[in-house]
Amino acid sequence: MGVSTARDAGILADRAIRGLHDAGRLRSEAPLDEDQIQPASLDLRLGARAFRVRASFLPGPANLVSDKLDRLKLHVIDLSEGAVLETGCVYVVPLMESLDLPAELAASANPKSSTGRLDIFTRVITDRAQEFDKIPPGYSGPLYLEISPRTFPIVVRRGSRLSQIRFRKGNALLDDAGLLALHASDVLVASETPNVSAGGIALSIDLKGTGKDGLIGYRGKRHTSVIDVDRKNQHDIFDFWEPLFSRGRNELILDPDEFYILVSREAVHVPPRYAAEMTPFDPLVGEFRVHYAGFFDPGFGHAAAGGSGSRAVLEVRSHEVPFILEHGQIVGRLVYEHMLDAPAGLYGSGVGSNYQAQGLKLSKHFRTP
Repeated sequence: MGVSTARDAGILADRAIRGLHDAGRLRSEAPLDEDQIQPASLDLRLGARAFRVRASFLPGPANLVSDKLDRLKLHVIDLSEGAVLETGCVYVVPLMESLDLPAELAASANPKSSTGRLDIFTRVITDRAQEFDKIPPGYSGPLYLEISPRTFPIVVRRGSRLSQIRFRKGNALLDDAGLLALHASDVLVASETPNVSAGGIALSIDLKGTGKDGLIGYRGKRHTSVIDVDRKNQHDIFDFWEPLFSRGRNELILDPDEFYILVSREAVHVPPRYAAEMTPFDPLVGEFRVHYAGFFDPGFGHAAAGGSGSRAVLEVRSHEVPFILEHGQIVGRLVYEHMLDAPAGLYGSGVGSNYQAQGLKLSKHFRTP
């Protein structure tokens, strides 16, 4: 596979997503928000009710989500005026958007960047689903979002946007040769010797730190006040986060069940005719999980969109045992796909682009010190 844009397969760009809406293939209870369509994705909005459920579930090939909710719901929460979702609980919310996809289109979902940086675990569910976050070709029906805040209690309301969806025609994933060729022409990660395997390009962790104090990341505090997901620049960082410093060691011990915000050593670049996604980390390499929010839109880190030097912010959790991360250790891989068409706008060039040209950065809800 070469570096030219595939026209028979690829990720739908913003104009095509608008076309799905205009054709009735993407339906919504209310008009789309002005900034809801991104260069290669659509933000999904919460509906008016949240169902507190006993446990996470998949409906299975013979069942509707609504039938499962009738059996598993504990109580119903009205979101019209805003409501608190507590940590350690599982909620299912019908979304304002629904789909009637043509047979050649599939879709996939992922938490938004701000959602992942707040340690909010979300997954999209469809009727008759056997997988989370996967919408099969030709799917017609409602969409639901499973929500489980892990570290901070949150306030959400009807119209809050925690997840996003990408629409895909065919298979436009770059293989190893395609990735190397694209890296040679456009520099995908700031590395002279990129580590490419299994169709992905490696990212490593920066634990040397930035600034005079050697800040390397943040660890989430427990027992905090609530965070309103729709309010920017509202909270003092130190009420919710403990700063972490290198102290010359260039390593970090991850404690089990703690949540960390760290950053990649390499700057990341997504050329305008491509989209990228961070794939789940291989558990055989270490007992930790990196990232919830994996979509990188066209133009992320692109100099023309003001993104030169954009790092990948990493949401990190250890699992059963403490684990030592060392500076430069590989923690994830980026896979790249062709866009079906060039987007009208690039990430960072319009509204809704909060993390262009970022280094180590918390979510948009916190005031910069």
